[in-house]
Amino acid sequence: MDREVKGMEGNDRKAAGQGAGMKIRGIMESDAAAFLELCIRVEAESEHMLIRPGERSATVGQQRARIAEIVACDNSIILVAEDGGELAGYAAAVGGPYRRNRHTAHLVIGIREAHCGQGLGTRFFAELEAWARRQGLRRLELEVTVTNAPAIALYQKSGFTVEGTRKDAVCVEGEYVDELYMAKILA
Repeated sequence: MDREVKGMEGNDRKAAGQGAGMKIRGIMESDAAAFLELCIRVEAESEHMLIRPGERSATVGQQRARIAEIVACDNSIILVAEDGGELAGYAAAVGGPYRRNRHTAHLVIGIREAHCGQGLGTRFFAELEAWARRQGLRRLELEVTVTNAPAIALYQKSGFTVEGTRKDAVCVEGEYVDELYMAKILA
């Protein structure tokens, strides 16, 4: 049986403006196969994802179990965007597991190439922030390679600031690339 993500108000919110046919909702365990396929497709389409094609080894069962863990946790969430019944993107917030960092959540976002530039990233961040505030979280954080200018612009537009640089954090095509560590404090 599916369990819905806790803390989402109106899981089937329809988009306004650009991409009006897309809706953002909390992930469900029954999304495991489609979500795994989405992750694999995003990783194949984007040069900026940490996991590269062929590196993801999760099975549908393992993905379903991970979704169940996220759904059961009050400081973590996965949002998915649907377009015509197909998953177009996701945004995940994974909360800190200990008393001292339960108020934080680490973010990851992935959007299919065909759906980039349609305002979906902005909508994901607005939904994540609203959810985080309802859950009483204080800090949202993420990493982004310095070469990913569109993502950096989105994060800054969403109120994230650079807190530091992780030198040579990833190796892309044999070249070491720095990552920016960015965060937003929800006051």
